[in-house]
Amino acid sequence: MSEGRPESRGLRKMATAAASSASEPEVEPQAGPAAEEEEDEAKAANVERKELSRAVAAEAAKTKEPGWDLQQEGVSESDGDEEDAMASSAESSPGEDEWEYDEEEEKNQLEIERLEEQLSINGYDYNCHVELIRLLRLEGELNKVRMARQKMSELFPLTEELWLEWLHDEISMAMDGLDREHVYELFERAVKDYICPNIWLEYGQYSVGGIGQKGGLEKVRSVFERALSSVGLHMTKGLAIWEAYREFESAIMEAARLEKVHSLFRRQLAIPLYEMEATFAEYEEWSEDPIPEPVLQSYQKALEQLEKYKPYEEALLQAEAPRLAEYQAYIDFEMKIGDPARIQLIFERALVENCLVPDLWIRYSRYLDRQLKVKDLVLSVHSRAVRNCPWTVALWSRYLLAMERHGVDHQIISATFENALSAGFIQATDYVEIWQVYLDYLRRRVDFRQDSSKELEELRAMFTRALEYLQQEVEERFNESGDPSCMIMQSWARVEARLCNNMQKARELWDSIMTRGNAKYANMWLEYYNLERAHGDTQHCRKALHRAVQCTSDYPEHVCEVLLTMERTEGTLEDWDVAIQKTETRLARVNEQRMKAAEKEAALVQQEEERAEQRKKVRAEKKALKKKKKTHGAGKHKADEEDEREWGEVEEEEEEEQPSKRRRVENSLASGVASAMEEEADSSGKCVTIDVAPPSKQKEKAASLKLDMPKVAHDSSKDSVTVFVSNLPYSMDEPEVKLRPLFEVCGEVVQIRPVFSNRGDFRGYCYVEFKEEKSAQQALELDRKTVEGRPMFVSPCVDKSKNPDFKVFRYSTTLEKHKLFISGLPFSCTKEELEDICKAHGTVKDLRLVTNRAGKPKGLAYVEYENESQASQAVMKMDGMTIKENVIKVAISNPPQRKVPEKPEVRTAPGAPMVPRQMYGARGKGRTQLSLLPRALQRHTAAPQAENGPAVGPTVASSVATEAPKMSNADFAKLLLRK
Repeated sequence: MSEGRPESRGLRKMATAAASSASEPEVEPQAGPAAEEEEDEAKAANVERKELSRAVAAEAAKTKEPGWDLQQEGVSESDGDEEDAMASSAESSPGEDEWEYDEEEEKNQLEIERLEEQLSINGYDYNCHVELIRLLRLEGELNKVRMARQKMSELFPLTEELWLEWLHDEISMAMDGLDREHVYELFERAVKDYICPNIWLEYGQYSVGGIGQKGGLEKVRSVFERALSSVGLHMTKGLAIWEAYREFESAIMEAARLEKVHSLFRRQLAIPLYEMEATFAEYEEWSEDPIPEPVLQSYQKALEQLEKYKPYEEALLQAEAPRLAEYQAYIDFEMKIGDPARIQLIFERALVENCLVPDLWIRYSRYLDRQLKVKDLVLSVHSRAVRNCPWTVALWSRYLLAMERHGVDHQIISATFENALSAGFIQATDYVEIWQVYLDYLRRRVDFRQDSSKELEELRAMFTRALEYLQQEVEERFNESGDPSCMIMQSWARVEARLCNNMQKARELWDSIMTRGNAKYANMWLEYYNLERAHGDTQHCRKALHRAVQCTSDYPEHVCEVLLTMERTEGTLEDWDVAIQKTETRLARVNEQRMKAAEKEAALVQQEEERAEQRKKVRAEKKALKKKKKTHGAGKHKADEEDEREWGEVEEEEEEEQPSKRRRVENSLASGVASAMEEEADSSGKCVTIDVAPPSKQKEKAASLKLDMPKVAHDSSKDSVTVFVSNLPYSMDEPEVKLRPLFEVCGEVVQIRPVFSNRGDFRGYCYVEFKEEKSAQQALELDRKTVEGRPMFVSPCVDKSKNPDFKVFRYSTTLEKHKLFISGLPFSCTKEELEDICKAHGTVKDLRLVTNRAGKPKGLAYVEYENESQASQAVMKMDGMTIKENVIKVAISNPPQRKVPEKPEVRTAPGAPMVPRQMYGARGKGRTQLSLLPRALQRHTAAPQAENGPAVGPTVASSVATEAPKMSNADFAKLLLRK
């Protein structure tokens, strides 16, 4: 038998002691003589505070085992006497330690007051709760500790460590049967938060201590059976539960109990668990009869299953917490097998270490919603999900839907929705989503066959409250309502029109929608028009389209086409004429505006070309003047030509790789020397030859090195082992010598090729070739490392002629809910100063100050927290904070999407057939998609007019327009000049 397990030995000792009292269940366990009991009760009030402090010190001084003897449930009398003696001794001889203790106690009290005030402002500060509990426990404030733990447990699920600490404190204080019942209630709450084998083991062992009470034996068995159902399948920790239960039954040793032990052995051997072989050997030794054949078959089958599970369990053992990827692979494996109990177990195991990962909760709840559909289990998981990740709107939405699906009372659903509103979402759109889910729920409660009902009035009241909430609460916090398209008002209008037959109210809502900046979008007008077509009348449809023609600015052609189609189908001749007149007038005005925009664009292009031509002339004049003033002989000129031919090719490639500003220092120096030469020549009337010294030794070395060095052609086959290094200081002396030690840390460096200009100046970038590819990959981590005061850029070496779209950006450009973007920082703010401020709101994983190419700060920073909850709290606390007289702005990192310029599209003439709107997206054709065609290209010809419509054939302009994309901006400018 497994005598080596401390929990087994402790449990057997407890069960053996309890077995003698099991025959007298009605008798209460005796704690000692009556006089001693009275004495303990008298002392309890005086030493209560010291007891908790002693418990804290004891836990810090020893390592707790899972089991304990029955004597550990209360405070022994000898311990109390010793403590009283120590206390009286300490009181009789105060000294420096007492004063130091008083100062520390006063400091803790101030910190406790600060934390309590902070929690009164924001009750969802997890770290603040933990710190408050720690300080209160240290001070021995039993009642306050209980209240603090109770408040925290109502908002958050507690971890295994927090629950065990709470349970140990309460067990050490338990004095009678009522206290024991209170501890049982705490255990029941603890096992519901997370799947924790250690808490179940503690629960089972503590229940053994109450075996002498009425119903104590049944209580023990009930706890152990529930523990087996919850964690008995746990591959690595389930064995302890099985052994503890079996040891308890073995300790009783009654004839009727032997079969119970046999049953436990057989049930355990049928489950794949670690150390199954030892359990089987223990069963063989314990059993007097041969093991039955069915048990052997079940055991062999469990061994085969264990081999399939071992790779996943070993992966978990080798990885470091939180091991999310390993758990995801394990979950996928269990989902393929399809055992609901094991799937539930692996999800629970994964959530113990990844309780702040919303996607994992969503996947777990989705499985329960679609597969198990057990009400208590499903709602419990949804409740735990929103308590762990209250900032995730998707979890609240799924919780509300699950409550509706399982028929939860309306009052409870409403209370849950109110809790969601106070959870602190990190985006304005999240509030729109949760309101939409709740309003959909309220709509499904309404019986629209009745003209009026309590549910309908509640629905309308909630629509009104939603609009006010978004306009006031959300807009005040995010500077936006989160609903620019007024989706909630559109939903309300649809409900009134389709379900309540109240088109008047629907029209009022749509009028409000249009006045909120949506009148310029064609898709909004067409949505309103479709509602009128389905539930209104032709008169209001016509009125809506006429207004749309006048107001739409993104794609008026489509609105005009819809109006003409309606009049062609249903309108009179007078209606048709009015529609034709309005559409032609509107399209003519639109085309005129577009032509003006095209002319303005062409003028800007012409001005830019003139400036470029002027700059070219100035450069040519300077170059001619420079050649004229050269004092060196033809030999130097020849060397310069050879040098230019040798390095010109490399220079052209590098200009494409990294465009940079030319240095003007040497130019100004050379021009100054030349001016001095010219003045001297004018004063003497002779041409004087002066030897000008080089500006720096670095230039001489670089030039001589470049002249002596043979040209090395770029070998694209070595791109995988080469990195491109840029943004280096131009003044760097001997770049190869200085950079080699920096990159040799990553691996063996074959060659460093710095790039110089024709004059021998270092151009600030180079190529570093390694021997192995993994060294090049490791060198990329040196990106943004400061070298001589500038951030060095390190990127892969890629041939842009073959990969023109290749760009290197190491940071995410999408929404990151655990990362903050801070703007408005003072330039003098250092990374350490900002990190100290951010640490007060959570664990900072990374902090990056944004700098320019010269390494100077830009007043921006990115701060990455450990999870979304901490980031959300930091936004609320830090936004608007003043740092060195600068008011900073803090928001969740969500960089705006870069707009990719679209190819210009050809616009047809007003009379030509219109392109279907669907090919331009939800809001029609944007301004950047216009084909800017000057008037000079539009030569209208007389076209036969249809009897009751636009021109029959296409105009000349449309045919000319099809060739417009072939012309450049310069061609447009010339055409305008000719005109």
